[in-house]
Amino acid sequence: MTTPPPFDGSRRRHPSTADSFDERFAHPSERAFARLLTLYGHSWSYEPLEFPLAWNELGRPIRAFRPDFWLPDLALFIELTVLEQRLVTKKNQKVRQFRSLYPEVDLLVVYQRDFVALLEQHGMGTIANLAA
Repeated sequence: MTTPPPFDGSRRRHPSTADSFDERFAHPSERAFARLLTLYGHSWSYEPLEFPLAWNELGRPIRAFRPDFWLPDLALFIELTVLEQRLVTKKNQKVRQFRSLYPEVDLLVVYQRDFVALLEQHGMGTIANLAA
């Protein structure tokens, strides 16, 4: 009988918590979501494109929307929304405007309750834990 290797606490961590991302995310939830995308084998880019939503009289963009993730294999943008409700309303307005200006672009909005369910499903704690 062989002796099992010594216990390594890293084996108990969820694979999505590995510190292998050098991206600079605006919020820890985005980093966790990127880890989940990688865990499931999805190629992704973080905020690769900005879509103008409003222009000044010279035709220069003055308001824009930059979705959080681009999944090239699925031709899908993902916007992660884990903000408090008063800020979600403002973001929803941008999403509606984006969809009216760019109907050919697929966008999935992941809201806080769905993101929390993903965290729970993968044993990753809560949104508050991500920021700690």
